[in-house]
Amino acid sequence: MSMNGGKGGDVRMLRGSGRAAALAIGAMLGLSSMVACSAVAELKAKLRFREANQAYQSQDYARAIELYEETLRNDPNLAQVYFYLANSYDNLYRPGLRDPDPANDEKLTKAVQNYELAADKLGAPEDVKLRMLTLQYLASAYGVDKLNDPGKAEPVIQRMIQLEPQNPANYFALAKLYEDAGAYPEAEQMLVHAKTAKSTDSTVYMQLAGFYNRQGQFDKTIEALEQRAALEPNNPEAYYMISTYYWDNAQRNVSLREPEKMANVEKGLQAVERALQIRPDYLEALVYKGLLLRTEALLEKNPARQQALIKEAVQLQNKAEELKKQKTAGAAS
Repeated sequence: MSMNGGKGGDVRMLRGSGRAAALAIGAMLGLSSMVACSAVAELKAKLRFREANQAYQSQDYARAIELYEETLRNDPNLAQVYFYLANSYDNLYRPGLRDPDPANDEKLTKAVQNYELAADKLGAPEDVKLRMLTLQYLASAYGVDKLNDPGKAEPVIQRMIQLEPQNPANYFALAKLYEDAGAYPEAEQMLVHAKTAKSTDSTVYMQLAGFYNRQGQFDKTIEALEQRAALEPNNPEAYYMISTYYWDNAQRNVSLREPEKMANVEKGLQAVERALQIRPDYLEALVYKGLLLRTEALLEKNPARQQALIKEAVQLQNKAEELKKQKTAGAAS
């Protein structure tokens, strides 16, 4: 009995093991099938991605969209595809249409959706540049010539700053957004942050000067321009630029009294002389020196001194004309 019972138990165990083995084999076959299908899908995705990129490079954006979307159906994990799909829709969008066009608007909507997906999915170290480009295009899509939604553009540009905190261009973009919205203290703060991020970049000081000039803060404008010149002591353009702002202020600022206008002219002449010391044939600097001398002549009370200033201005004008002819002849030869 015990032996018969033992044999029955062994048979049952063998039968159970057989069923388990069959199930395991079935699972393995199913898994192998899934892996094979996944591999085929990935291969198809890569082939379609290659074809899509060819259409994209040929500016056949409609065809590129079809192929990019097919790529993602086969492999939704290809993060780069979302950017190119978005940009293809973006390139087909026509801004500034007078009449409403739902089909055209849908292109921009899909561009934004895919830019956002790309920005979220492009997390690998090798994708940093493409992610930054994605954010730039996304911010542009919210710009005045497209969706005109600065509230949504702001966090996008903030992400750009987080991604590249040492790049002043990102701070410039946010400063412009704030300035356009009338948030002038915030705009100034962003430009100051840009200076902190890269104080050796002369563009930072030019941006600050332009902002302060638009705000009517002439002293801060000149301060920024002088800081730029201090960074580039051998650049004649830096000093020439200072002279143009002094001349413009002397000419157009109606609140200035004559002594203040004269002081602006004198400082402008000092700056332009510095530019001409560095580069004597600087055509634009010669022109502005002549303009400053003519402005000084208008403010001068002594007739003899006035005539001398006008004579020097005419000589500079003639010299500038001669230099212009020489440059034109040199370019033509």
